[in-house]
Amino acid sequence: MNINRRTLLGSAAAVAAGGPLVRPARAQGKPIRIGVMNDGSGPYRDIAGLASAAGVRLAVQEMADAVKAEVLYADHQNKPDVGAGIARQWFDRDGVDLIMDVNTSSVALAVNQVCKEKDRAYINTGAATADLTGPQCTPVTIHWSYDTWMLARSTGGAVVQAGGDSWYFLTADYVFGQQLQRDTTGFVTRGGGKVLGASAYPFPGTTDFSSFLISAQASGAKVLGLANAGTDTVNSIKQAAEFGLTRQMKVAALLMYLSDVHGLGLETAQGLYMTESFYWDLNERTRAFAERYRALYPTARPNMDNAGCYAGALHYLKTVKDMGVAAAQASGAATVARMKAMPTSDDAFGKARIREDGLAIFPTYLFQVKTPAESRGPWDYLKVVVTTPADQAWKPLAESGCPLVRT
Repeated sequence: MNINRRTLLGSAAAVAAGGPLVRPARAQGKPIRIGVMNDGSGPYRDIAGLASAAGVRLAVQEMADAVKAEVLYADHQNKPDVGAGIARQWFDRDGVDLIMDVNTSSVALAVNQVCKEKDRAYINTGAATADLTGPQCTPVTIHWSYDTWMLARSTGGAVVQAGGDSWYFLTADYVFGQQLQRDTTGFVTRGGGKVLGASAYPFPGTTDFSSFLISAQASGAKVLGLANAGTDTVNSIKQAAEFGLTRQMKVAALLMYLSDVHGLGLETAQGLYMTESFYWDLNERTRAFAERYRALYPTARPNMDNAGCYAGALHYLKTVKDMGVAAAQASGAATVARMKAMPTSDDAFGKARIREDGLAIFPTYLFQVKTPAESRGPWDYLKVVVTTPADQAWKPLAESGCPLVRT
């Protein structure tokens, strides 16, 4: 295998994080190759990075007796052209059969088109854009973990019902932020609320949010809706607290991860509402998964992106076992069709299914961040406020806009 510098750097970093990233399994035959692509050095590095690769590695490890598989890693630098270039190189030169994760919606949509062109399977767990299972859905694409519609319904809908009926948005100015603001606005207005304004900031590269926060404060809105993620969310909340804005407005973090809470600390994050489809301490199965994950990535507990990488890769490898390696490598569309036909079950999300449009369906959870007094120790940060059943948590299939859906 030819290994480019980006892959080699990823492998070296993974050794330090708990073992080699490219790990041959014990089964014989031509190996399946899985490429994990995400932000490894920018604002989303703590959400995804090698933490997501660890989830895939765990699935490969657990299926090693049945399917021989290897894992490659690359940092797309939050640039669509870089992501598309890596995807083409992986397919044309390195024999990659499946691409996973790909946070940052603009990059995810670019990679989506390459996967369609090359007929290679694509399981996205890190991007929020609902277009992956909407207008830009493809026969090779599955979207796992979350999307903008689910986040808007769970967090945005709950805040409006709690009295937060006037909003101001702070929005990362690219596909993800724009769609999250759009979808949340829909739930706010349908709930009888109104949007008083919004500030879109350049992504990536913005670290000072002061002027935007001043505009939000001056709007008189009750709620500051953060249509961003990663270190941008963390910095927005920290600066809002420093400005005293949190004493006047409720902050709704529309996409927030367990790793973000860890970065903020409970003193700052306590009381915030957030939505995830996975939490490590939810039940016996999630705790068992988290312990196995910890053996490969000991510095953090998995978030829904990392867990989605595990669950998606596990279901893919089970499908490869069912249909045979040669058949899976021959066609990504055929493999994804078989994945949709097979029910899913894993310790991270439990029993689930994949819809015709490629969306993985399972319950979602609105959490509230615990106070320091409520927490029992490191990573014990969240408590469940509302559980949304799988059939209510996601955009109805008839409204998806996916051309694969038969109406």
